[in-house]
Amino acid sequence: MAAKFKGVMQSPVTPLKPDFSLDLATFEKVLEFHVRTGATAISWPHHKGESLSLTIEERKLFAEACVKVVAGRIPVTVHVSALAVEDTFALAKHAEKIGADGILAITPYVWAPTQESIEDYFTKLCRSISIPVLSYNSPSYLNGVEITGDLMARLIEKLPNFVGVKEASFNSEKFIEISRLALKLRPDFALVTGVEFLLPSVPLGGIGSYSAAGSICPNLCTELYTSCVAGDWPRAREAQRKMTILWHLFRDQYPSSLKGGMVLMGRPVGPTRAPLPTATKERQDYIRTKLEEIGVMDTEPHGW
Repeated sequence: MAAKFKGVMQSPVTPLKPDFSLDLATFEKVLEFHVRTGATAISWPHHKGESLSLTIEERKLFAEACVKVVAGRIPVTVHVSALAVEDTFALAKHAEKIGADGILAITPYVWAPTQESIEDYFTKLCRSISIPVLSYNSPSYLNGVEITGDLMARLIEKLPNFVGVKEASFNSEKFIEISRLALKLRPDFALVTGVEFLLPSVPLGGIGSYSAAGSICPNLCTELYTSCVAGDWPRAREAQRKMTILWHLFRDQYPSSLKGGMVLMGRPVGPTRAPLPTATKERQDYIRTKLEEIGVMDTEPHGW
């Protein structure tokens, strides 16, 4: 089950109309763009997709659209994490019902649960559905709460559909710990980085990443991944340098700056919901200078 989750997987933004309502027509364009430009899978709605600013019904609506538009061309997973655990379980069951290839779930938001509580949460979640489940480890979003390597091993041992992790701690020591324990128990366990830090993760057993910048520079995403897999380290280092510049650029009020950058690439997706700001003209001008500096404006597709 884990083999389908590899390469540079895209997590689309959520297009909005000027009144901040969902823009389904543009969402369909975003999905087609990602499929056409080499995404190996689609996963929506990550935090980049403003998941916590959407209602449960909005999330269900766009999840259904995602499965329908992609139509089996590449795998589709649904990020089901919500503030209320009951909503997470409801979104997981909905994802299975509509034909998603799997789900992604972070540890419970806001609180600081024990490792035993986190284990119980993932155990119940995995057993509530039959499709693959990828965990999401992101201490920066959750006040330091994380999935330890030992917990990961326990979950792998008892849950056949617990198939991978989105490791977003950006901590090589943590990645090594999880890699050592997980791959020993399940050699095909999907070790995926949170964004495109592929250069330090692929040699340690990583098989891909979720993308922060694929809506801007899909060609660079592909170049970074293929050069890492091929062991072309000089080329990989240069691609990783550019990708890291972009990550630091777009993480400011994420995904506000990313949506602002999409305007420059001829792929406008509307505003960002409060409390995050929508990128101003001044912010877009600054983003343009950075994209020009590393050659993105000349080497990446413009328009849909």
